[in-house]
Amino acid sequence: MDWMAIGWMIAGLVVLTIGGELLIRGASRLAAFLGLSPLAIGLTVVAYGTSAPEMAVSVQAGLGGNPNIAVANVVGSNIFNILFILGLCGLILPLSVSRQLVRRDVPVMIIASLVTFAMAWNGTISRGEAFVLLAGLVAYTIMTLRTSRRDQEAVITEYADDYGQAPGPRAKALRMLGCLALLVIGLVLLVVGSRWFVGGAVKIAQWLGVSDVIIGLTLVAAGTSLPEVAASIIAALRNERDIAVGNAVGSNICNLLAILGVAGAVTPGGLAVAPEMLRVDLPFMIAVAVICWPIFYNGYNITRRDGLLLFAGYVVYTLYLILHASQSGWLAAVGKLALLGGILVAGFLVTLAARCWHRQRRQG
Repeated sequence: MDWMAIGWMIAGLVVLTIGGELLIRGASRLAAFLGLSPLAIGLTVVAYGTSAPEMAVSVQAGLGGNPNIAVANVVGSNIFNILFILGLCGLILPLSVSRQLVRRDVPVMIIASLVTFAMAWNGTISRGEAFVLLAGLVAYTIMTLRTSRRDQEAVITEYADDYGQAPGPRAKALRMLGCLALLVIGLVLLVVGSRWFVGGAVKIAQWLGVSDVIIGLTLVAAGTSLPEVAASIIAALRNERDIAVGNAVGSNICNLLAILGVAGAVTPGGLAVAPEMLRVDLPFMIAVAVICWPIFYNGYNITRRDGLLLFAGYVVYTLYLILHASQSGWLAAVGKLALLGGILVAGFLVTLAARCWHRQRRQG
């Protein structure tokens, strides 16, 4: 066993925790200071910032001739963000979900997932398709910031309640610099901590003889998503629950539009997509995005029951990957069990969404 690699992983976790605390503190203050809603900051500043490790890993993998890791990192991270992060946060503390998130951002995440799958269908995400993804990112960011500006008066009032009346010009500039300093330091620590963790995790995986695709879908995806884990958990514990949920959904949108867009644009010949990912992992990523809608729509919150359901889904998916990598004889049985469970869960969620829709129609 490589004890040095384990040491780097532990050090990375410590740095990630500190970075996540600073990032959320700076983001929540900046949101109030600029008159932007916490949800908008979670969907943009925090989400894009915590996706920096995925960006670095995917671009480096694409340029280094490992496009399988580049794409698998994004797909695995999206699955991880919803099932593991929101599942774990929901188990720790039930999360409220903004109506705007349900009506606009979750559908954007689903559409982006479907578009990515359609682009990858021929086995490659070309440079032209990558630029289409980047154009979608620009349009989504502008739409999010414009929507947040409509609620500016309410946010400014909340800022006054929390931090006092608006400061003078000099104090305003100093507070702005302080918020930005917390954001930058937090992001730097998140990137450094995740790099240490991923470096140690990849060494251990290579020592165990695991393939690049499995590494990308599991250790690299989970490792580069650690900033999202730290940011979302700390945001939930600090009662910044809009940031916690918005960070996960915004990171998924950023992963698809920004990271695949940039990595595909700079990689010669575009990004190759492994056939196994087209058969299993990309469809599963789409299914994970789709199940968010009925779960979030049910009372606009993520209960502990929902958190358990999401977390259990990640455990089953990871078990499948491990059995597939080891060519275990149990793979077929687990696959059939997962399919049956997926059908039952889908039926339950459809029924739940229908009941919520019918109840809201009667109320309003």
